[in-house]
Amino acid sequence: MSKPDSVRSRSRLRRAPMLRRSRVALWSRRAWRPRLVFWVGALSVGLTSVIFAKLADGAQALFASLASSPGYGTAAMLLVPPLGFALSSYLALTYFPNSQGSGIPQAIAARHLETPAERRRLLSLRVGFGKIVLTLLGLLSGASIGREGPTVQVGAAIMMAVGRAGGAIHARGLILAGSAAGIAAAFNTPLAGIVFAIEEMGRAYEARTNGLVISAVVVAGLASLALTGNYTYFGESEASVASASGWLLVVVCGVLGGAAGALFSAGALRLMRRLRRWTKGAPRRVVGAAALGGLVVALTGLASGGTTFGTGYEQARAAIEGATLPPLYFVGKFLAGLASMVSGIPGGIFAPSLAVGAGLGSTVGLVLGGGAGLAAILGMTGYFAGVVQAPMTAFVIIIEMTGNQANVVPVMLTALLGFGTARLVSGAPLYHSLSRDYVADALRQRRADEARGGA
Repeated sequence: MSKPDSVRSRSRLRRAPMLRRSRVALWSRRAWRPRLVFWVGALSVGLTSVIFAKLADGAQALFASLASSPGYGTAAMLLVPPLGFALSSYLALTYFPNSQGSGIPQAIAARHLETPAERRRLLSLRVGFGKIVLTLLGLLSGASIGREGPTVQVGAAIMMAVGRAGGAIHARGLILAGSAAGIAAAFNTPLAGIVFAIEEMGRAYEARTNGLVISAVVVAGLASLALTGNYTYFGESEASVASASGWLLVVVCGVLGGAAGALFSAGALRLMRRLRRWTKGAPRRVVGAAALGGLVVALTGLASGGTTFGTGYEQARAAIEGATLPPLYFVGKFLAGLASMVSGIPGGIFAPSLAVGAGLGSTVGLVLGGGAGLAAILGMTGYFAGVVQAPMTAFVIIIEMTGNQANVVPVMLTALLGFGTARLVSGAPLYHSLSRDYVADALRQRRADEARGGA
């Protein structure tokens, strides 16, 4: 045997055990059990998202029927929101702590926490269950909230739970995957789910989580498709920029939408932190503040003829389809959304923000004489980018929700203008600013536990 042949033979002998071990590892139960559990978790996120959406539609429809009743509609609009907000706040404080608000700040905060116990306080199945129940209660009370943000927290909680069952150790990757799957299933927007995980949830995205996020989005999306079919959230829109007036709408909607979105975020952060200091250690004040927020929502809804209650989905879709919304609709929806968020009840801001943006765009279109549907889409993009300060997520989610592939560049430019304007007005991203409060609470709890242990 020649020397090269002998060298190759020894090399093959050395590699053979490694190859055998890799084949055994690839097809072993230990290798596939975590994958199967993970896919079951992603499937559960998709199914939960669909069921949550159906229940949310039913809760909103029930409040609408109460508010439109000829005998007691006005009384229902005035009394149900404050009472419902107070009850939701009480239940969140007493039985489901850390379920308040959107849910996205909790998911972001959990990625920065170090111990499983700290993460479980924010992302447990108990918290996820409470999130669903109390968001439904909020919609049943006429709150200007959405289910999409809560679906992020619920999705992350489910993935964390199945990760523990399957022996997965990459908690941060599981949180990203669950969050992305929640967004994808809630809006039927798989690309937006992935971009949201990268831009808003990750900020320091790890390449090794690519497969987790994409596979979670695929499995959750398949579950959603199996139950609801392939649909576009706001229907199909063919509106596009075809003239100088259209490009003027891009600039105006981007700048005004970004500024209004930044004002919403900055106002919400300031009011919530003041309320946090005022209500510290006083649960009755927390419940009272929630009731006051419900009263603001009730009065705003009464003044608007009931159009500012709920998610605002119907109004936003009508605007995208070319209907002209009342000129001051976006002002009322802005106030209702702000009061709902500041009250601290569980519920998201995605859908209400889209409705505010559609209303703002509709008004801009009235003033400038542009197409109503195009103006609504551009206003929605600019305002949403201003609120979340995540331009890629805003751009992708609007394109996927409207099925408007011909409007890619104008929507992208509007999102960038909205983001840039928002950064000038307020440099504090809403979700990440709120997540720091949860991280600070966890660190205080840790120090308190260590002090008790040392004593």
